[in-house]
Amino acid sequence: MRLGLARLIVAVLALASPAFAERLELPSQGLENRIEFWKKVYTQYGTDDVIIHDRIHVNLIYDVASKGDQDSKITAVRQALGEIRNNLETPENLSAYAMQIRDAVMANGVPLTDASLTDLQDNIHTQLGIKERFRDGVIRSGRYVEAFQQIFEKQGLPTEIALLPFVESSFENRALSNAGAAGIWQFTRGTGRLYMIVNKRVDERLDPSKATRAAARLMLDNYNALGSWPLAITAYNHGRGGMLRAQSELGSSDITKVIAEYKGPQFGYASMNFYSEFLAAIDVYNNYERYFGQLTLDTPSMKQGVAPAATPVRVAAKTTATKPRTTQTARAAASDKYKVRKGDTLTEIAQRFNMSVRQLMDTNNLRNSVIHAGQILLVR
Repeated sequence: MRLGLARLIVAVLALASPAFAERLELPSQGLENRIEFWKKVYTQYGTDDVIIHDRIHVNLIYDVASKGDQDSKITAVRQALGEIRNNLETPENLSAYAMQIRDAVMANGVPLTDASLTDLQDNIHTQLGIKERFRDGVIRSGRYVEAFQQIFEKQGLPTEIALLPFVESSFENRALSNAGAAGIWQFTRGTGRLYMIVNKRVDERLDPSKATRAAARLMLDNYNALGSWPLAITAYNHGRGGMLRAQSELGSSDITKVIAEYKGPQFGYASMNFYSEFLAAIDVYNNYERYFGQLTLDTPSMKQGVAPAATPVRVAAKTTATKPRTTQTARAAASDKYKVRKGDTLTEIAQRFNMSVRQLMDTNNLRNSVIHAGQILLVR
């Protein structure tokens, strides 16, 4: 039977390009429990909830604490696991709390043995809920997702990767991590310089459009090196070199095998969960009304988000005490950005750029008037 022209083109491309053949599949098999856990983190547990669970079997949730009583509850969980271990042959002697923990362990398919219970005691972990943060991220995503998906589509990449900022920054362009990663895509300075201009005068990590193009190129480089989208996406967190070592040591590109068996010194909780967090974020975003009700998403806006490709994001140069403040103001106005100086207030900045405080807060998605030196604000 003769193929139609369109089907023939697809067949030829699929044979010629492994990326074309596989990129549309983001497998979740074997990760269901991890994905379910992260969906709970995104939709059920808020900022006041401290989830006490197992670091390896992440969906094995023992209890939920507040920040005020988490230490006492962690101690109670550890003691309950010890009680279970001491009563393997006599479960009828268990306290009510230990029986509750035992039921949770069994429900997650963990065998009740001395060795496994010792491991569980060693792997107690806590995770904060981020329901409010994820909901806010869904609202902010309206500014960017459509444009980001177009960029990934033009690069020939899965458009779902445009949703990765839910994991990285919740679509906050002003997000700055403890490691110095910046912007919606959370590029570090070192990685950022490989794909963008990042120096004292220009930091394109804060330009959503250029940062997204950079993320697409980085992700394509990851895929070309690793040949697997789950590993390529995990490499965004763990590094391409680290995932190449995992792949080489295990002789496999199976993400579930990597998570279960790779013992690299830097391959910890964040890296082993990164891909599952991403898949959970896709599901929650695609069904956000089920979890958060009706939301009004921000509308796509060049002013509030994606800058024109030809417009660099300039960081205003530092000035000495003897130079007039108007020098920095003029430079900021030229690029529509302003770098907050020590002692600045929102009222002063708003007046300087003929804006109201409310306009300034709305433009920069500020929840309150707190700003800090070095922060970059949109001022037009």
